[in-house]
Amino acid sequence: MCKFVLALETLIAYGLFLLIGLILGLIGGGGSILSVPVLVYLFHYPAEVATGYSLFIVGLTSLVGGFAFIKRGDISFESLLQFAVPSLITVFFVRKWVIPALPDVFFNAGALTVTKQVFIMITFAVLIVSSSFSMIKKQKPNYRNDAMWEEFSRSPIRIYFVILLAILVGFLTGFVGAGGGFIIVPVLLFFIRVPVKKAIGTSLCIIAINSLVGFTGNLGHLEIDWNVLGITSSICVAGILLGNMISIRISAHKLKPAFGWFTLIVGIFVIIKELFIL
Repeated sequence: MCKFVLALETLIAYGLFLLIGLILGLIGGGGSILSVPVLVYLFHYPAEVATGYSLFIVGLTSLVGGFAFIKRGDISFESLLQFAVPSLITVFFVRKWVIPALPDVFFNAGALTVTKQVFIMITFAVLIVSSSFSMIKKQKPNYRNDAMWEEFSRSPIRIYFVILLAILVGFLTGFVGAGGGFIIVPVLLFFIRVPVKKAIGTSLCIIAINSLVGFTGNLGHLEIDWNVLGITSSICVAGILLGNMISIRISAHKLKPAFGWFTLIVGIFVIIKELFIL
Protein backbone atom coordinates (compact mmCIF):
# COMPACT_ATOMS: atom_id res chain seq x y z
CA MET A 1 0.00 0.00 0.00
CA CYS A 2 2.84 2.37 0.88
CA LYS A 3 4.54 1.72 -2.48
CA PHE A 4 1.24 2.35 -4.27
CA VAL A 5 0.80 5.69 -2.46
CA LEU A 6 4.37 6.75 -3.30
CA ALA A 7 3.87 5.77 -6.94
CA LEU A 8 0.58 7.72 -7.07
CA GLU A 9 2.20 10.78 -5.48
CA THR A 10 5.03 10.65 -8.02
CA LEU A 11 2.58 10.35 -10.93
CA ILE A 12 0.56 13.33 -9.66
CA ALA A 13 3.77 15.32 -9.15
CA TYR A 14 4.88 14.71 -12.74
CA GLY A 15 1.45 15.79 -13.99
CA LEU A 16 1.69 19.01 -11.98
CA PHE A 17 5.17 19.75 -13.33
CA LEU A 18 3.73 19.41 -16.83
CA LEU A 19 1.06 21.94 -15.79
CA ILE A 20 3.74 24.28 -14.39
CA GLY A 21 5.55 24.33 -17.73
CA LEU A 22 2.28 24.80 -19.60
CA ILE A 23 1.31 27.83 -17.49
CA LEU A 24 4.78 29.36 -17.90
CA GLY A 25 4.47 29.03 -21.67
CA LEU A 26 0.98 30.51 -21.79
CA ILE A 27 1.17 33.49 -19.42
CA GLY A 28 4.92 33.95 -18.78
CA GLY A 29 4.75 33.41 -15.03
CA GLY A 30 2.69 32.12 -12.15
CA GLY A 31 3.18 28.42 -12.80
CA SER A 32 6.49 28.32 -10.99
CA ILE A 33 4.81 29.00 -7.65
CA LEU A 34 3.38 25.46 -7.74
CA SER A 35 6.77 23.75 -7.89
CA VAL A 36 7.63 24.22 -4.21
CA PRO A 37 4.47 22.59 -2.74
CA VAL A 38 4.85 19.72 -5.24
CA LEU A 39 8.43 19.13 -4.09
CA VAL A 40 7.52 19.47 -0.40
CA TYR A 41 4.25 17.52 -0.19
CA LEU A 42 4.61 14.96 -2.99
CA PHE A 43 8.39 14.41 -3.14
CA HIS A 44 8.73 15.08 0.64
CA TYR A 45 11.77 17.37 0.47
CA PRO A 46 12.46 19.92 3.25
CA ALA A 47 11.45 23.47 2.29
CA GLU A 48 15.03 24.69 1.94
CA VAL A 49 15.85 21.86 -0.48
CA ALA A 50 12.55 22.27 -2.35
CA THR A 51 13.09 26.00 -2.95
CA GLY A 52 16.59 25.26 -4.26
CA TYR A 53 15.39 22.51 -6.59
CA SER A 54 12.54 24.74 -7.75
CA LEU A 55 15.03 27.37 -8.90
CA PHE A 56 16.78 24.88 -11.17
CA ILE A 57 13.57 23.40 -12.60
CA VAL A 58 11.90 26.75 -13.19
CA GLY A 59 15.13 28.34 -14.46
CA LEU A 60 15.83 25.64 -17.04
CA THR A 61 12.19 25.53 -18.16
CA SER A 62 11.99 29.31 -18.54
CA LEU A 63 15.28 29.33 -20.46
CA VAL A 64 13.90 26.87 -23.01
CA GLY A 65 10.63 28.79 -23.24
CA GLY A 66 12.46 32.09 -23.61
CA PHE A 67 14.29 30.90 -26.73
CA ALA A 68 10.97 30.49 -28.57
CA PHE A 69 10.09 34.13 -27.83
CA ILE A 70 13.58 35.29 -28.87
CA LYS A 71 13.16 33.54 -32.24
CA ARG A 72 9.88 35.37 -32.78
CA GLY A 73 11.41 38.68 -31.70
CA ASP A 74 9.03 38.89 -28.71
CA ILE A 75 11.60 40.09 -26.17
CA SER A 76 12.86 43.47 -24.98
CA PHE A 77 16.61 43.23 -24.38
CA GLU A 78 16.74 46.72 -22.87
CA SER A 79 14.11 45.78 -20.28
CA LEU A 80 15.90 42.49 -19.68
CA LEU A 81 19.10 44.29 -18.70
CA GLN A 82 17.32 46.87 -16.55
CA PHE A 83 15.50 44.24 -14.52
CA ALA A 84 17.80 41.23 -14.56
CA VAL A 85 21.02 42.73 -13.17
CA PRO A 86 19.74 43.97 -9.76
CA SER A 87 17.44 40.96 -9.31
CA LEU A 88 20.07 38.29 -10.08
CA ILE A 89 22.53 39.88 -7.64
CA THR A 90 19.85 39.83 -4.95
CA VAL A 91 18.73 36.24 -5.57
CA PHE A 92 22.30 34.94 -5.43
CA PHE A 93 22.91 36.81 -2.15
CA VAL A 94 19.73 35.35 -0.61
CA ARG A 95 20.51 31.74 -1.62
CA LYS A 96 24.19 31.91 -0.75
CA TRP A 97 24.05 33.66 2.61
CA VAL A 98 20.53 34.48 3.87
CA ILE A 99 18.83 31.05 3.61
CA PRO A 100 21.75 29.08 5.20
CA ALA A 101 21.88 31.63 8.04
CA LEU A 102 18.23 31.15 9.07
CA PRO A 103 17.87 29.35 12.43
CA ASP A 104 16.31 25.86 12.43
CA VAL A 105 13.73 27.03 15.01
CA PHE A 106 12.49 30.64 15.03
CA PHE A 107 10.44 30.41 18.19
CA ASN A 108 8.56 27.90 20.32
CA ALA A 109 5.33 29.05 22.00
CA GLY A 110 3.59 26.12 23.62
CA ALA A 111 2.00 23.94 20.95
CA LEU A 112 3.15 26.27 18.15
CA THR A 113 6.71 25.74 16.94
CA VAL A 114 7.86 27.83 13.99
CA THR A 115 10.76 26.08 12.28
CA LYS A 116 12.69 27.14 9.20
CA GLN A 117 10.44 24.85 7.14
CA VAL A 118 7.24 26.43 8.52
CA PHE A 119 8.58 29.97 8.12
CA ILE A 120 9.56 29.45 4.47
CA MET A 121 6.30 27.69 3.59
CA ILE A 122 4.07 30.30 5.30
CA THR A 123 5.97 33.08 3.52
CA PHE A 124 5.47 31.16 0.30
CA ALA A 125 1.74 30.70 1.01
CA VAL A 126 1.20 34.42 1.68
CA LEU A 127 2.99 35.18 -1.59
CA ILE A 128 0.87 32.86 -3.73
CA VAL A 129 -2.39 33.94 -2.09
CA SER A 130 -1.45 37.55 -2.93
CA SER A 131 -0.56 36.61 -6.50
CA SER A 132 -3.81 34.66 -6.92
CA PHE A 133 -5.88 37.80 -6.21
CA SER A 134 -4.00 39.70 -8.93
CA MET A 135 -4.84 36.90 -11.40
CA ILE A 136 -8.48 36.54 -10.34
CA LYS A 137 -9.28 40.24 -10.40
CA LYS A 138 -10.71 41.34 -13.73
CA GLN A 139 -8.87 44.28 -15.22
CA LYS A 140 -11.35 46.75 -16.65
CA PRO A 141 -10.10 49.17 -19.32
CA ASN A 142 -9.21 52.49 -17.73
CA TYR A 143 -7.90 54.90 -20.32
CA ARG A 144 -7.16 57.61 -17.78
CA ASN A 145 -4.93 55.31 -15.72
CA ASP A 146 -3.34 54.00 -18.90
CA ALA A 147 -2.43 57.54 -19.90
CA MET A 148 -0.97 58.17 -16.44
CA TRP A 149 1.20 55.03 -16.70
CA GLU A 150 2.31 56.14 -20.17
CA GLU A 151 3.41 59.49 -18.78
CA PHE A 152 5.12 57.88 -15.78
CA SER A 153 7.06 55.49 -18.05
CA ARG A 154 8.79 58.51 -19.60
CA SER A 155 9.76 59.94 -16.20
CA PRO A 156 13.46 59.73 -15.17
CA ILE A 157 12.47 58.29 -11.75
CA ARG A 158 10.85 55.30 -13.48
CA ILE A 159 14.16 53.44 -13.60
CA TYR A 160 14.53 53.65 -9.79
CA PHE A 161 11.15 52.00 -9.32
CA VAL A 162 12.15 49.27 -11.76
CA ILE A 163 15.39 48.61 -9.86
CA LEU A 164 13.56 48.55 -6.52
CA LEU A 165 10.99 46.06 -7.82
CA ALA A 166 13.76 43.98 -9.41
CA ILE A 167 15.46 43.70 -6.01
CA LEU A 168 12.12 42.68 -4.46
CA VAL A 169 11.64 39.98 -7.11
CA GLY A 170 15.21 38.77 -6.55
CA PHE A 171 14.58 38.46 -2.82
CA LEU A 172 11.30 36.58 -3.28
CA THR A 173 12.82 34.31 -5.93
CA GLY A 174 15.71 33.42 -3.68
CA PHE A 175 13.61 32.98 -0.55
CA VAL A 176 10.68 30.93 -1.80
CA GLY A 177 12.04 29.46 -5.04
CA ALA A 178 9.39 31.07 -7.28
CA GLY A 179 10.20 32.89 -10.49
CA GLY A 180 8.22 36.05 -9.70
CA GLY A 181 6.60 36.31 -13.13
CA PHE A 182 3.37 37.61 -11.59
CA ILE A 183 5.35 40.72 -10.54
CA ILE A 184 7.72 40.94 -13.51
CA VAL A 185 5.03 40.97 -16.21
CA PRO A 186 3.02 43.90 -14.69
CA VAL A 187 6.27 45.86 -14.16
CA LEU A 188 7.20 45.40 -17.81
CA LEU A 189 3.68 46.33 -18.93
CA PHE A 190 3.11 49.42 -16.78
CA PHE A 191 6.53 50.79 -15.85
CA ILE A 192 8.45 50.07 -19.05
CA ARG A 193 5.46 49.88 -21.43
CA VAL A 194 6.50 46.65 -23.10
CA PRO A 195 3.75 45.02 -25.29
CA VAL A 196 2.07 41.95 -23.79
CA LYS A 197 3.79 39.31 -25.93
CA LYS A 198 7.21 40.89 -25.38
CA ALA A 199 6.47 41.19 -21.65
CA ILE A 200 5.83 37.44 -21.44
CA GLY A 201 8.99 36.58 -23.39
CA THR A 202 11.13 39.02 -21.42
CA SER A 203 9.65 37.73 -18.15
CA LEU A 204 10.65 34.16 -19.03
CA CYS A 205 14.23 35.24 -19.74
CA ILE A 206 14.44 37.19 -16.47
CA ILE A 207 13.04 34.22 -14.54
CA ALA A 208 15.58 31.92 -16.22
CA ILE A 209 18.54 34.15 -15.35
CA ASN A 210 17.40 34.78 -11.77
CA SER A 211 16.54 31.16 -11.03
CA LEU A 212 19.67 29.58 -12.49
CA VAL A 213 21.98 32.14 -10.88
CA GLY A 214 20.10 31.63 -7.60
CA PHE A 215 20.52 27.87 -7.89
CA THR A 216 24.31 28.24 -8.05
CA GLY A 217 24.08 29.84 -4.61
CA ASN A 218 22.92 26.44 -3.29
CA LEU A 219 26.05 24.64 -4.41
CA GLY A 220 28.06 23.70 -1.36
CA HIS A 221 25.02 24.02 0.93
CA LEU A 222 22.62 21.38 -0.46
CA GLU A 223 23.06 17.81 -1.61
CA ILE A 224 21.67 17.73 -5.14
CA ASP A 225 19.69 14.77 -6.54
CA TRP A 226 20.36 15.28 -10.24
CA ASN A 227 18.11 12.37 -11.28
CA VAL A 228 15.05 14.04 -9.79
CA LEU A 229 16.02 17.41 -11.23
CA GLY A 230 16.60 15.87 -14.66
CA ILE A 231 13.24 14.09 -14.83
CA THR A 232 11.13 16.93 -13.43
CA SER A 233 12.90 19.55 -15.54
CA SER A 234 12.37 17.49 -18.71
CA ILE A 235 8.63 17.19 -17.99
CA CYS A 236 8.40 20.90 -17.23
CA VAL A 237 10.25 21.75 -20.45
CA ALA A 238 7.79 19.59 -22.41
CA GLY A 239 4.97 21.58 -20.79
CA ILE A 240 6.41 24.98 -21.70
CA LEU A 241 7.03 23.92 -25.30
CA LEU A 242 3.41 22.80 -25.50
CA GLY A 243 2.32 26.08 -23.91
CA ASN A 244 4.30 28.07 -26.48
CA MET A 245 2.67 26.18 -29.33
CA ILE A 246 -0.90 26.75 -28.15
CA SER A 247 -0.40 30.28 -26.76
CA ILE A 248 -1.39 31.67 -30.16
CA ARG A 249 -4.81 30.01 -29.86
CA ILE A 250 -5.48 30.52 -26.13
CA SER A 251 -5.91 33.95 -24.53
CA ALA A 252 -3.75 34.42 -21.44
CA HIS A 253 -6.36 36.85 -20.07
CA LYS A 254 -9.01 34.11 -20.08
CA LEU A 255 -6.68 31.56 -18.51
CA LYS A 256 -5.40 33.75 -15.67
CA PRO A 257 -8.56 33.84 -13.48
CA ALA A 258 -8.96 30.04 -13.51
CA PHE A 259 -5.31 29.56 -12.59
CA GLY A 260 -5.68 32.28 -9.95
CA TRP A 261 -8.45 30.33 -8.18
CA PHE A 262 -6.31 27.21 -8.31
CA THR A 263 -3.30 28.95 -6.73
CA LEU A 264 -5.56 30.48 -4.06
CA ILE A 265 -6.67 26.98 -3.04
CA VAL A 266 -3.03 25.82 -2.97
CA GLY A 267 -2.02 28.79 -0.80
CA ILE A 268 -4.82 28.17 1.72
CA PHE A 269 -3.91 24.47 1.82
CA VAL A 270 -0.26 25.28 2.59
CA ILE A 271 -1.25 27.61 5.46
CA ILE A 272 -3.59 24.99 6.99
CA LYS A 273 -1.05 22.21 6.51
CA GLU A 274 1.86 24.08 8.09
CA LEU A 275 0.01 25.66 11.01
CA PHE A 276 -2.68 23.15 11.95
CA ILE A 277 -1.78 19.71 10.55
CA LEU A 278 1.27 17.98 12.00
